[in-house]
Amino acid sequence: MNDNIRNFCIVAHIDHGKSTLADRMLQITGTVAERDIKKQTLDDMELEQERGITIKSHAIRMEHTALDKKKYILNLIDTPGHVDFTYEVSRSIAACEGAILVVDASQGIEAQTLSNLYLAMEQDLEIIPVINKIDLPAAQPEVVAQQVIDLIGCDDDDIIFTSAKTGEGIESLLEKIVQVIPPPKGSEDKPLQALIFDSMYDSFRGAVAYIKVVNGFIQKGDKIKLINTDQSLFVEEIGILKMERVKKETLKAGEVGYLITGTKTAKDIKVGDTVTLDSYKTKVSLPGYQDIKPMVFSGVFPVSTEDYEDLKDSLEKLQLNDSSLVYLPENSTALGFGFRVGYLGLLHMEIVHERLEREYDLSVINTFPSVTYKLHKQNGDIEEINNPKDLNSNDMIIKIEEPYIKAQIITLTEHIGPIMKLSLERRGIYHLTDYLDENRVVLKYDFPLSEVIFDFFDKLKSISRGYASFDYEVTDYQPADMIKLDIMLNGEKVDALAAIIHKDKAYHYGERICKKLKEIIPRQMYDVAIQAGIGSRIIARTTVKALRKNVTAKCYGGDITRKRKLLEKQKKGKKRMKQIGSVELPQEAFLALLKIDE
Repeated sequence: MNDNIRNFCIVAHIDHGKSTLADRMLQITGTVAERDIKKQTLDDMELEQERGITIKSHAIRMEHTALDKKKYILNLIDTPGHVDFTYEVSRSIAACEGAILVVDASQGIEAQTLSNLYLAMEQDLEIIPVINKIDLPAAQPEVVAQQVIDLIGCDDDDIIFTSAKTGEGIESLLEKIVQVIPPPKGSEDKPLQALIFDSMYDSFRGAVAYIKVVNGFIQKGDKIKLINTDQSLFVEEIGILKMERVKKETLKAGEVGYLITGTKTAKDIKVGDTVTLDSYKTKVSLPGYQDIKPMVFSGVFPVSTEDYEDLKDSLEKLQLNDSSLVYLPENSTALGFGFRVGYLGLLHMEIVHERLEREYDLSVINTFPSVTYKLHKQNGDIEEINNPKDLNSNDMIIKIEEPYIKAQIITLTEHIGPIMKLSLERRGIYHLTDYLDENRVVLKYDFPLSEVIFDFFDKLKSISRGYASFDYEVTDYQPADMIKLDIMLNGEKVDALAAIIHKDKAYHYGERICKKLKEIIPRQMYDVAIQAGIGSRIIARTTVKALRKNVTAKCYGGDITRKRKLLEKQKKGKKRMKQIGSVELPQEAFLALLKIDE
């Protein structure tokens, strides 16, 4: 029987104390020895520790003796808080029967609190509301408690007040988990069904799948089948997840653990897939499986061409740890050989680049991020492109569609005006304003994804003095007047600087890029023309003036024709140099694109 098992996750907005709350639970249940407790115990990546965010989901098993003297197994499945990792959150939630909703007593409800709560409610999970950080001087537990009551319709007694830092209220929370969250529903007598809710890569053992056994049981040595990828594999090792992996012979219905098959390719083990025994004739998969689609793409090129192979190996290793990363080889006339890399969002992109530089000691150049566009051609074909150089004006294109997102922004009422102005600049389509209380409001918008992937979040934070929170989900594709903007140096197109941009914004964008490049490109012995063009039409131009030697300095008087002769000679020399000379683009030129509004 699995009456003593409780599977739950913690959902919250970034920085509301989710990881610290997990630390206190591990400490009080004795899962981690006092000497091994550190901040963000479950966040084992250096970047997670440094930025104070959870990037990867984590699972851990705790044992707790409740007030009724029974021993309970508590499986905590920690989830990331950032919008880029929503798919990981949804899979973790699917493996649980309950969720702890953590809200910061000083910040109140924010955008991702809502979106992750709705994910949990869709799965029909039992929600335990927790007001955290009650020890802070700025805490307003009563005000925030009222917000939570209005949001989920619970009673005052249902809310647990905690301070994850001091440990206050954690014992009460553990009791509440045991009382409120139901045990798993599955049965050992049914055919095996297990959900893969996460995976990671172990350099010695290969791909490791984290699973929740929904029905039946799984044993070491079983031949299993992954339904969605149609892979047959043998179970080399199974076990439960404490701070280290602990081997077991059997995992039964309701239990959470890990599974090692010895496969070295992470692509075989897909998050959301269903595990069953190979011998079963009927194979029914658990609901909710979907392939993760990257939303943002950028070119990644090594600074030194000799590092190309190292970059390829590093991306391969990263992909084993991060199944949502996608990459394809690409080459550019300006930057040489590199890769077109797909990410879930901008934070994901930042993290991948930081990991390449830190963990693999590589210096890379990133091109301007872009999204996937759909081209509808005259012959009826629909082509998907994410690289500006794939958009040719001579293709018979009827229309171009771009991805749209449904966004919600939570802010103080005093910032509504500036936020609406920013949303209008970014081609946002307003839907509604929803008041949470007299001071806080939810604005709902549709945006083109290309307008928010870049610096929208930074701008939102600065105009709301750091308060506004933003959350989104990709909805569909809509027709848009998109064009390809080329940047040319001395008449030659620089493919790595090209961009797909809305027609109304092309002129200003082209003008700003030309001005930025003029500041960055070093002066040559001849004039360098920088142009922005749409097709054959030039829409902006500037010139980097030549360095000039005073060839007439030695003429001290005499006929003017002597000076003219020397100047004409110099002019011809510069013309010849321009024909054979090439302009070297410094790395700052690519960084300039990313700071175009500054």
